[in-house]
Amino acid sequence: MAIKSVSIRIEEEMLNKIAYIADYEGRSVNSQVLVLIRQNIKTFEDANGPIDGTIKPAANVKPTRK
Repeated sequence: MAIKSVSIRIEEEMLNKIAYIADYEGRSVNSQVLVLIRQNIKTFEDANGPIDGTIKPAANVKPTRK
């Protein structure tokens, strides 16, 4: 699996909030963003059918520390 890097522009307040949630869940901001992306892909595929590819949305999701 190739890992790619993506830069995003994000408002500081939103970044602070996602960082708070990530810390609460025991993840880095990067890991938390990946969780959100995977959830969005799963929601889309559940509603519209699978998108071609071998990576499952739940793959490599770091579990919470809760």
